[in-house]
Amino acid sequence: MSGRTRSLVAAGVATLVAFAILVGLGVWQLKRLAWKDSLIAAVEARSTGQPVDAPSPDAWADLKAADYEYRHVRVAGTYDLGHQVLVFRSLSSPRGRCGGPGYLVMTPLTLASGQSVLVNRGFVPDAMKAEASRGPTGPTVVTGLMRSSEDRTLFTPADDPVRGQWFTRDIEGVAAALKLGPHAPFSIDADANADGLPEGGETVLSFPNNHLSYAMTWFGMALALAGVFIVYAVGQFRRRS
Repeated sequence: MSGRTRSLVAAGVATLVAFAILVGLGVWQLKRLAWKDSLIAAVEARSTGQPVDAPSPDAWADLKAADYEYRHVRVAGTYDLGHQVLVFRSLSSPRGRCGGPGYLVMTPLTLASGQSVLVNRGFVPDAMKAEASRGPTGPTVVTGLMRSSEDRTLFTPADDPVRGQWFTRDIEGVAAALKLGPHAPFSIDADANADGLPEGGETVLSFPNNHLSYAMTWFGMALALAGVFIVYAVGQFRRRS
C-alpha cells in the first residue's frame, strides 16, 4: 500500500468517525426537540385548564416538580399579610398595566388545617411598593399556577433575608425567614385580578426551543465534512491517474 493510499484511508476513517459523531449530535437534538415540544404542550395544557384543587397536605411529601409545574389550581385560606417578602423583579413585557423594576409579593396563605402555602400575589412597581400590603384580610380562594423554587444563575445576587433583599422565589429560604411551620413544597403564582395591585397573572411562560436549528446545523456540518472528503478523495485519485 502506497503512502498516498494510506493517507486516503486514514482520512476516510477519520471522516467516518467525525461524520458519525455529527450525525449523532443531530439525532440527539431531534430527540431534545421532541422532549421540548412535549414539555411545552404539557405546560400549555396545565396552565390554561380550569383550576383544580391544589394537592392536600398529606400528598405534599410525594410531589415532584416535573409533575405539577404550572398546574392551574385553587386553594382556600387566609393571607398572613403581616409576614411576607418582596422578591425583586423587572418586568420587561408586563401583561398588566405595570412593569419595569419592582417586586413579587410572596405571602403565606394559612389553610384551615394550619399548614401554609406561599402565594406570589403579583407584581408591584418599585414606586408603589407600599401597595404590597394590600390584600383580603379574611378567608379567600386563590387560583393560580403551581411553581417550584426558582433556579439561581451565576448572575443572580445572593438573597439577604436579614435586610429583606430577595432575588429568587426560594420557597424554603422564604419559609425559614418568615419562620413558617409546616408548609407546601411549592408556591402558587396568583392569577390576574381586577383589584389593582399586587398585579397577578405575570407568570412568564417562555421556553426557548431552538433544537431543530441545532439539529440542522449538526447535519449540515456532517454533509459539509462528507463533501470535503469526497473532493479530497477525487483529487487523490486524479493524481494517481
